[in-house]
Amino acid sequence: MKRKILTAALTISIGLSGFTYTSASAETLKEVQQKQAENHAEQAKKNKQVKKVQGEQDQLLKELDKLQASLKKTSDDIQTKKDEIAQTKADIEKLKNEIAELEKRIKARDALLKERVRNMYETGGPVKYIEVLLGSQGFGDFLDRMISLNIIAEQDKTILEEHKRDKEAVEQKKQQVESKLSSLNGQLDELNSLNGQLKDQKSKKNKIMKQLRSEENHLHDDIGQLEEKDALLADQEKAIKAEIARAKKEAAERARREAAAKAAADKAAKEEAAREAAQKAAAERAAKEKANQPAHKSAPAPAPAPAPKPEPQPEPSYTPPSSAGNFIFPSAGVVTSQLGSRWNKFHAGIDIAAGGIVPIHAAASGTVIRSYTSSSYGNVVFLSHYIDGQLYTTVYAHMRDRAVSTGQTVSQGQTLGHMGSTGHSTGQHLHFELHKGPWNAGKTNAVNPLPYIQ
Repeated sequence: MKRKILTAALTISIGLSGFTYTSASAETLKEVQQKQAENHAEQAKKNKQVKKVQGEQDQLLKELDKLQASLKKTSDDIQTKKDEIAQTKADIEKLKNEIAELEKRIKARDALLKERVRNMYETGGPVKYIEVLLGSQGFGDFLDRMISLNIIAEQDKTILEEHKRDKEAVEQKKQQVESKLSSLNGQLDELNSLNGQLKDQKSKKNKIMKQLRSEENHLHDDIGQLEEKDALLADQEKAIKAEIARAKKEAAERARREAAAKAAADKAAKEEAAREAAQKAAAERAAKEKANQPAHKSAPAPAPAPAPKPEPQPEPSYTPPSSAGNFIFPSAGVVTSQLGSRWNKFHAGIDIAAGGIVPIHAAASGTVIRSYTSSSYGNVVFLSHYIDGQLYTTVYAHMRDRAVSTGQTVSQGQTLGHMGSTGHSTGQHLHFELHKGPWNAGKTNAVNPLPYIQ
């Protein structure tokens, strides 16, 4: 009777176990697929932002080309004005020589005119032409004196006119070159100011271009990380399916063993019941024969041979499923950091540090989600475990090397690699994460590993 109860309990356990795997696997895969959809949407958003930034860069490049053309024209104009200023300065130097000659002539005329004035002052005033003419000694002498006086008067007039013209020419040339030089310097100042403004605009636009390129680089980095996460999520989906298949296979094998044990128990029970029935029938026949014998004394009938004792049958074996408590420490060393806030960021696992060549082991049996080199994790291995209908994910980061590959099935304690300091790491240690459910970028399923492995 006890065996029948145990057999029924085993049958119920197998049925419940199969139901748990089915419902949990559907929810887990749904969560992973939802994360993949969110990741794809984020990638599409980032790609759209990249196109927008690239469009802004193209527009800015056109504006920079226009600015460059304006700068070249302004630079050419500045050079032209500098050449004109240099020519004007050369003209000024030439004019200075001309002015020096004019000033010499003016100085000589000034001396001559001063001499005439001095002579007139010494003779008592201006010469009276009538006295000069009347003092002539003949008509011929009169004509000579008159011609001489006319020549002197004409020379004085010519000297005065030339003197006046030279002075006016000097002033005019001075004003012309000074005006031209002032105009050229003003134009040069305007061109230099314009050149400065254009350079300032170019500098600002180059700064904007630098920011846009930096933004584009960040977006490409984000897209790269999203692609990496997408690949990880896709590998995780495959690993989860493999883990579910492995768990179902183990459940089927356990059910087969339990069914075999039940069949053996049923067979043993039937054989024992048959023996008990045979013994009972034999006893009844012996009692009936004894009752039918005569009352005279006779030799006692030989006692019936005892029925053979049934051979003991093995009890049906029952292997309970593993539990979360079956996780082991992934490596030797000292726990230097635990789960929680660190450096204003969420530290999603524990750090185990040790010196030398330290092997890293699988904390539980499972399937390798991914084994690769990450920019942040360094050499890293992700494992998927399906235990008691619950999916767990473990992460082993910053390893020196990796000894397993993506999609591989591993056993608890199997070497995954060795402790190192790759990726974003400041010293040799193992960064170990345990997620109750699938891994995701937000680490929302991360739990403290210590209660599970102690």
